[in-house]
Amino acid sequence: MEEIKDDVKDQSLVHDFNTSNSKFSFSPKIALIFVVVVLLGLGSGYVLSTRLSINGKTANIGGNLNSSSISKGTTVGSNDTNTFKDTAQGILKQGGIDGEGAFHLERPGGSSQNVYLTSSTVDMTKFVDKKIKVWGQTQKAQHAGWLMDVGRVEVL
Repeated sequence: MEEIKDDVKDQSLVHDFNTSNSKFSFSPKIALIFVVVVLLGLGSGYVLSTRLSINGKTANIGGNLNSSSISKGTTVGSNDTNTFKDTAQGILKQGGIDGEGAFHLERPGGSSQNVYLTSSTVDMTKFVDKKIKVWGQTQKAQHAGWLMDVGRVEVL
């Protein structure tokens, strides 16, 4: 009976956890490798997101393309033809209609044939007064006959 009492006295409700027996230790070498991998990932992601190569030409989607360097055949934007499957072409002009679109394409047949455009992918200001072809996704509109979110632009 006395043996059982001694065993009970040795068992307490609060235990110290000894961290020195841990199987994983976080060394400075592992921390350095982790930091280098994260920085390489961030750097490559930034470079890939700001540069796009199309038809052998490298163009900046973000808008560093200047108007004077835009020539016939310049293509800027996404290659995603599943998302941007609708196309239209005409001369790009500034201005929407009743708050819809920031730009519009003038096409033969008068103002009823205009395509009103928005784009969060391509800086459309670089293409004003140029004949272009756009690829985009048609959006629901209240006032515009045709409202499109542009994903790709080609200068004609």
